[in-house]
Amino acid sequence: MNQDFLHCSVPDSPAVAAQVPVLERIELITVRLPFVKPFATSVHTWADKEALLLRLESNGVVAWGECVADPDPFYASETTETVRHIFKKFLLPLLTPGQSLGTLLQAWSRVRGHGMAKAMVENALLDLIAKQQGRPLHDLLGLRARRIQSGISLGIQESIPALLESVAEAMQRPYHRVKLKIMQGKDVEWVSAVRQAYPNLTLMADANGDYRLEHAAHLRKLDAYNLTMIEQPLSYSDIVQHAALQRQLLTPLCLDESIHDLDDARSALALSAARVINIKQGRVGGMIESLRIAALCQHAGVDVWSGGMDETGIGRAFNLHLQTAVGFTLPGDTSETSRYFSEDIVEPAVILCDDGFIEIPDGAGIGVTVLEEKVQRFCVARELIF
Repeated sequence: MNQDFLHCSVPDSPAVAAQVPVLERIELITVRLPFVKPFATSVHTWADKEALLLRLESNGVVAWGECVADPDPFYASETTETVRHIFKKFLLPLLTPGQSLGTLLQAWSRVRGHGMAKAMVENALLDLIAKQQGRPLHDLLGLRARRIQSGISLGIQESIPALLESVAEAMQRPYHRVKLKIMQGKDVEWVSAVRQAYPNLTLMADANGDYRLEHAAHLRKLDAYNLTMIEQPLSYSDIVQHAALQRQLLTPLCLDESIHDLDDARSALALSAARVINIKQGRVGGMIESLRIAALCQHAGVDVWSGGMDETGIGRAFNLHLQTAVGFTLPGDTSETSRYFSEDIVEPAVILCDDGFIEIPDGAGIGVTVLEEKVQRFCVARELIF
C-alpha cells in the first residue's frame, strides 16, 4: 500500500464554499415504515424503519435530510432522541445564515462525535442549496453523474434453505453483489451453502462485530469461499485488533462501524487494519466528510463502497449521489426500494435496470419528490422548531 496517504492533503468538495441560506421553517418529523420482512443482524431484529427527518424551508423551497439513527441503541450509541437533543441544543445554535458550509462544519467540530446528527443537518442543507441553484446534488458536490452498481444486504435468516431462497430472489433482479449477515453459529456452513449454489457470485459477509480475536482460526475457514471481504468482524471501537486479524486471514477485511471520520480511516489504513472501507455517509458526519474519506482511500489504493442503513427514499437518494465519486469502486448496499418497503415516502422509487445498475435521480437537489401526504400518514411525531 502506498504510504504517502499518511501525509497527503485531502481535497475538499466545492460544496464547502456554498453559503447557508436563511431558514424560514424547520421541522423534525419521525416516520415509521414497516419492513416487507423483519431485518435481522447479529445485534438486533427490526420489524420497521423509524426514521427522524429534518424538513427545511427557505424562500419557498423545501429540502429534506434523514437521520440514520435507530430509536434504540442496539446498533450505535446515537439514537433518534439523542440526535433530536444534539440538533436543538448544540448544532442549530451554530448555524448562521451566510456562513459557508465549510465554516459551519468546522464550528461543529467542537461537538464531539454525533456524526448521525451532523449528517442529517448537512444533508438537508446540501439538498436546499442544490435546489435553490437548480442543480443536482452530485453537481453541487463537484461530481459527474454515472450509473451506480447495486448490491443487496440479506439479514440473518431462520435456516439455510431460507437463506438460499433469499439469494435466489436477489439473483433474479440481478444485483451485482450479495452481502450475507453472519453471526456465531450461523457463519461458515451458511456461507458454504451459498457459495456451493452460486460459485461465481460476488459474495461478502458482514458480522456486525460479533466475533473476537480469539475466533481468528474459525474465521480463517471463510478463506475457502472466495469472499470479496468480511465486514467488521470485531468490536465497533477497534482498529488494532482488526489489523492483527487481517494478518491471519487471506480474505480482505472491511471496516465499517470503526470508521467515524477521516482520522479513523487514516489510522485504519496506516495499521493495515482494512483492505476495504465501507463509508456510511449518514454515520460519518455527512456527504462532505464521506468524500474526504473516499479521496484518502483512493490515494492509498484502497477500495471503498457505500453502506446502507435501511434508509427511506430520502437517505437512499443521498447515497446514490455520493457514489458518483470515482473513489467508490465496489457495489454498495444500494438496493431496490421494494426490497424493504411496500410503500416509501418518495417518488420515484429506486429500481434496477436490466443490467443491475441504478440511475441517478433526475432533478435538482436529491432528485426525488418527497410525498408529504405519505410523510403525514406514516408520521408518529412532529415538532416545529420555528
